[in-house]
Amino acid sequence: MSGPLLSVVIPSVNGYGDLHACLTALTTGNAGVPLELLVVERCGSVVRDRLRQDFPGARVLEVDPAVTIPQMRAMAFDAASAPAVAVIEDHVMVPAGWARRLLDALGDGNRIVGGAVENAATQTTLDWAAFLCEYSHCLPPLPAGEVDWLTGNNVVYSKAVLDRFRSVTHEGRWENYLHDSAREAGVPLVCHPEIVVGHKKHYTFGEYLSQRYLYARSYAGARVAGAPVARKAAYGLAAFVLPPLLFFRTISRIVQKGRHRERLVASMPLIAVFVMAWGAGEVVGYWAGTGSSLSRVC
Repeated sequence: MSGPLLSVVIPSVNGYGDLHACLTALTTGNAGVPLELLVVERCGSVVRDRLRQDFPGARVLEVDPAVTIPQMRAMAFDAASAPAVAVIEDHVMVPAGWARRLLDALGDGNRIVGGAVENAATQTTLDWAAFLCEYSHCLPPLPAGEVDWLTGNNVVYSKAVLDRFRSVTHEGRWENYLHDSAREAGVPLVCHPEIVVGHKKHYTFGEYLSQRYLYARSYAGARVAGAPVARKAAYGLAAFVLPPLLFFRTISRIVQKGRHRERLVASMPLIAVFVMAWGAGEVVGYWAGTGSSLSRVC
């Protein structure tokens, strides 16, 4: 077969350091699969120039800094030429053989397949707290087979499914909206928990606090877009109980998985603060809409 077998979509939003490490892992460990690298870049000419120099085979799709990550993904879906399209982030490290495992999973007759996410930023308690707060539900072990949800940064779609749901992907919402729409239309979401990527992102305290707030506001605002005022008010009031609920869910998931418990204990004070920012973001999103939050998520 001529042409790429897998298009890999990578929104570039965090600068060249993260992106270089991501692309190096992707290209050196998956040379056996013809790949199309679709880097949607919003950081500017410095990053783009270095990207083209170091990875001349990548397709660089330039966008304005205000373009959101969901919009960047949708643009890349349209540009993809392979029969299968994977999505990662610019700070995700894929292991050797990752591309082949994704294609094999789709080859079983599946159309949307996702895997697990492990922490690859392990130097500080802050990095652990940020990861556990956001990704406790993505940590292995995960149930195999048909599931209700999949992560958005270790997932592969048949191109035919993306074409079918193009109107959904172009609404500018996070991947959960696409996944829910596919499930409602009878397209199963299939988890292969043995396909694991590393999430390698280092944060400052203020940066992660801000990112939790912005993501939560963007999610909540999109969820009630066009809804009656009474519903927005009710959702906003209900979001006040989110912090303790999120804190409990995070702790219980990690305890049940039996992994990273020592890291969890050290991280709990920070997680408690992060879930408060998360809850505040949802309250504001329900009551005041997304504002500019979605374009500021990275």
